[in-house]
Amino acid sequence: MMRHLTPADYTTMAWANGKGRTIEMLRVEEGGRLKWRLSRASVVEAGDFSLFPGVERNLTVLTGPGFDLVGDGIYLAARPLVPVAFPGDVAVRAEGVSAPSDDFNVMTARALPRPEVAVVTGRMHLPARGFLAIYALGPSRVNDRPIAPQDLVLTDSAAELDGKALVVRLLG
Repeated sequence: MMRHLTPADYTTMAWANGKGRTIEMLRVEEGGRLKWRLSRASVVEAGDFSLFPGVERNLTVLTGPGFDLVGDGIYLAARPLVPVAFPGDVAVRAEGVSAPSDDFNVMTARALPRPEVAVVTGRMHLPARGFLAIYALGPSRVNDRPIAPQDLVLTDSAAELDGKALVVRLLG
């Protein structure tokens, strides 16, 4: 199974805290509860992140200079193309915002294994294990099919990637 989504397939919605907007690309629920969620958002000023009890978060800055995520026992430098993980139920704030930054978010139910998130450039074989989400950061090809920047390919099979993409492996 391989699905190819484009920005026309995504849903835009308000943040849970009402202070911004999210572009939701994929949401999978099981038993009425969140299992996985892939989304994009822009951080344009310092401020609190929304709380998501029972959820693990992974954030990768895609554009802009990045910012710091600061909370109780948490200090993470969210810098371009470097994934950072943090619990969704701990209050964190974006600090040190010097210019807008767009980020890619992976949310998973805490009971699941943590996702594997990596930025890949060039040619790479992605073995079949779990569920793959490939988000194009530039013109790319997946299994020899072209995908445009901001397209998302979803598959539970092995994939051949050629280009620049954020690759998320979801397990469980």
